[in-house]
Amino acid sequence: MPFNGGEKRCVGEDQASDSDSSRFSESMASLSDYECSRQSFTSDSSSKSSSPASASPPRVVTFDEVMGAARNLENMTLVHEIAVNENFQLKKDALPENSLASRVKRIVHQAYWDVLESELNADPPEYDHAIKLFEEIREILLSFLIPGSGNRLRNQICEVLDTDLIRQQAEHGAVDIQGLANYIISTMGKLCAPVRDDDIRKLKATGNIVELLRQIFHVLDLMNMDMANFLIRSFRPHFQRQLVDYERTKFQEILEETPSALDKTTKWIKESINEELLSVSETGLTPGAGTSSKPHLSPTLVLNNSYLKLLQWDYQKKEFPETLITDEARLQELTEKLNQLKIIACLSLITNNMLGAITEGLPELADRLKRVSAVLLEGMNKETFNLKEVLNSVGVQTCAEVNKTLVERGLPTLNAEVQANLIGQFSSIEKEDNPIRSLIDKRIQLYLKSLLGLPSPQKCLPPMPGGLAVIQQELEVLGCQYANIVNLNKQVYGPFYANILRKLLFGEEATGKTDASSSAN
Repeated sequence: MPFNGGEKRCVGEDQASDSDSSRFSESMASLSDYECSRQSFTSDSSSKSSSPASASPPRVVTFDEVMGAARNLENMTLVHEIAVNENFQLKKDALPENSLASRVKRIVHQAYWDVLESELNADPPEYDHAIKLFEEIREILLSFLIPGSGNRLRNQICEVLDTDLIRQQAEHGAVDIQGLANYIISTMGKLCAPVRDDDIRKLKATGNIVELLRQIFHVLDLMNMDMANFLIRSFRPHFQRQLVDYERTKFQEILEETPSALDKTTKWIKESINEELLSVSETGLTPGAGTSSKPHLSPTLVLNNSYLKLLQWDYQKKEFPETLITDEARLQELTEKLNQLKIIACLSLITNNMLGAITEGLPELADRLKRVSAVLLEGMNKETFNLKEVLNSVGVQTCAEVNKTLVERGLPTLNAEVQANLIGQFSSIEKEDNPIRSLIDKRIQLYLKSLLGLPSPQKCLPPMPGGLAVIQQELEVLGCQYANIVNLNKQVYGPFYANILRKLLFGEEATGKTDASSSAN
């Protein structure tokens, strides 16, 4: 009875592919111009069903269609994860040690092996269950062979583990169970990855035949996992090359089965449009425009601002856009890292403003203060994290580190008033409307916005705004990871975004002309 535990995906550190964004760029460049926008996507039918508004009555979706969409989403998510995450691998889903499920599994498996042992120790021995195990082992070993190759080994396995022959030998009391087990171990040694060599040696040292069969299945289970991960690594380059077309096609299938599959995405983009319109009206950038005229917004600007909102997203309360579901975990992790970097930058700016004359020329002190802040701010995105209390602790620790440095240099320490003022200012940045926090946030947004405007962020990074030097290295790495996610997402879902933007920015008139142009073609 093999230990076929479930499998789960293990997501490691993200390595988003740095892919060329020319497909989306061509689409969005044409959308930027009002007239060209009516011709940009007439030839691309992948977004025909993505209209945010429709005059047609809602279509009834069947259960089979919903399940089909769910399967497409699962497949799309899996392929996306394999392609963009270099550390993706399958691992056994181990049950909690003392859980009910773990105890039941252990009892049932032990009962099975106990029955097998009693059958083999009977007089005469009973081999029915053992023969079934050999048959299953044979099929597992054959599954490791590449189709079209290894015919000699394939024939040998089928010949040695011929269950009909083994059954005839059992009827005449001539079956050699230990000999068959030894052959299986030898074959496993030829097929396994080097990491399993120790497991094979342990099998050879096992004397009890029932325990040996049990451990054979355990190692075969591990070999199955090794083979699956090997295939994942082998197919990753292919997935990366085909990811854009595959993911777009799969999402189109989801959209056809579930017409509302772009509702959250439309809402996400519409929020950015409304914010841009409000900003334009407040700054008065359209003087002389009629009261009924609508400002012409750049679709690229709107979409980039939509992406920027994802790094300020409330992942606990707000629904995520459907087109970014495959990257939700990655974006949430980047958001949490960015929140920590923002606070560190604020603390550094306050320290430099208040103690600049003391800390100037002491880079080792600045690095030490940064490490102290980073350690104390670890886990700041958890609901139970008390930011104000931690900021107060950071302030106390900062004063202690500065005083220590001053003493080492024979200088007077900070007086009580300066220390209290520093700790108070640190604690004040807990409020989101704190002026220093708002300033740092605007500068980070400016940097990330500049990053999204570059064709290849890894080759040429934008200049770092003032006040962010302390987090420059971390922010550049985070920014490149973020830009990779965004650029790949643009390539895949560009046609869908363009159709939504065309409807929201240019209205039904633009849609009508596009349709006419399309029909003319």
